[in-house]
Amino acid sequence: MAYPKNSHRLAVGPSYSLCNAFQWIQYGSINNIFVRFYGVTTFTIDWLSMSYMITYIPLLFPVAWLLDKRGLRPIALVGSALNGLGAWVKLGSLKPHLFPVTVLGQVICSLAQVFILGMPSRIASVWFGSHEVSTACSIAVFGNQLGIALGFLVPPVLVPNVEDEEKLAYHISIMFFMTAGVATALFILVVIVFREKPPHPPSRAQALIQSRLPEEYSYVQSILQLLRSTNFMLLMVTYGLNTGCFYSLSTLLNRMVIYHYPGEEVNAGRIGLTIVLSGMVGALISGIWLDRTKTYKQTTLVVYIMSLVGMVVYTFTLSLGHLWVVFVTAGVLGFFMTGYLPLGFEFAAELTYPESEGTSSGLLNVSAQIFGIAFTISQGQIMDHFGTKAGNLFLCSFLFLGTIVTAFIKADLRRQQANLESEQPVSESALIPSLLLLLAQGSTHLLSFLGMGMALSELQL
Repeated sequence: MAYPKNSHRLAVGPSYSLCNAFQWIQYGSINNIFVRFYGVTTFTIDWLSMSYMITYIPLLFPVAWLLDKRGLRPIALVGSALNGLGAWVKLGSLKPHLFPVTVLGQVICSLAQVFILGMPSRIASVWFGSHEVSTACSIAVFGNQLGIALGFLVPPVLVPNVEDEEKLAYHISIMFFMTAGVATALFILVVIVFREKPPHPPSRAQALIQSRLPEEYSYVQSILQLLRSTNFMLLMVTYGLNTGCFYSLSTLLNRMVIYHYPGEEVNAGRIGLTIVLSGMVGALISGIWLDRTKTYKQTTLVVYIMSLVGMVVYTFTLSLGHLWVVFVTAGVLGFFMTGYLPLGFEFAAELTYPESEGTSSGLLNVSAQIFGIAFTISQGQIMDHFGTKAGNLFLCSFLFLGTIVTAFIKADLRRQQANLESEQPVSESALIPSLLLLLAQGSTHLLSFLGMGMALSELQL
């Protein structure tokens, strides 16, 4: 990488994103246990996950404006601080009648997510060069994905499905204390390590953005410019469809697996872990591939098609009665569906340059939250009335729609064009005047040298 000494700063953002994503899914991954502990419905626990999606939609624009005006560091500080505060508030909800307190803690964490979710593409663009920006974005997205993975894996292990209420409260307190401790440590790390930007722009595209005068940039005009872009609007819809399916699948995974495999809460978490870990591998491979080939449209389309195929296979193998089959098909699905997330961010940054990456990724996330809410509620209702297969086929239909729409997006790679303009060799038309100027300067120096030689000869005579 162009800035290897700054790679530790790239790791800080994913770290607190990890903690925030863990808190998003920690209720959903053991939905049935929290339903019994708090005495509420499964749909109510689902809303704890959906609170992240609801909060994000109205707050995106003011937070994205702050990101443009104040920069990365203040946003990172506020996000990590809210993340820690929400984790500590949840510790006050260790009695069944204190469910409103856990809701408050989750809402605070959802506020933190608004400051966290749109940062990967911005961090990658500000800190890394044109030949590594996609890989850097994939690594930055890793934190969120790894947090979801741990959110599937850790809660079923820390909070077993025991009957005794006091023992259950004790196990929940261990999970909440660990989360709060990690969140606090990460906030301290952000304060110490996280910096705004490197001393010098890592690419020509970033240099042009940083050289722009403040009065030349209007946040409202930037949003309007994005909304006028047909290609970006198509990408917004397709990203929302794919990521919304992932959000719904993640939120309802525990219910799906328990329905077909009763008592398998731990394996339900492990299946979620498999989905996300394989997606992290897919995201990294996609990022490296994009940095080398710049084939954004083709790669996005192939990954979308394979997400659809993976979802169809998962749908028809979930009920076969063999958990190992579910692990395999879920892993294939996750490789492409979760691996798509950084692809969308980077494709958007290319299509919308020189507009802010925070704004473009924020709009993508708004689309994902809207579709995520709609899909989670709809799929949950379909599962309750018609079973898990019908609910998953519902998601398959929208992935099919997203695949078709993706085919109509044109690969207008503006950021790459800006970088290429600084790397292209000088053209012939520009070369000839330069050569003539060089010859003229050389002739002048030659005549001066000859004149000095003649003067010296005269003096000797």
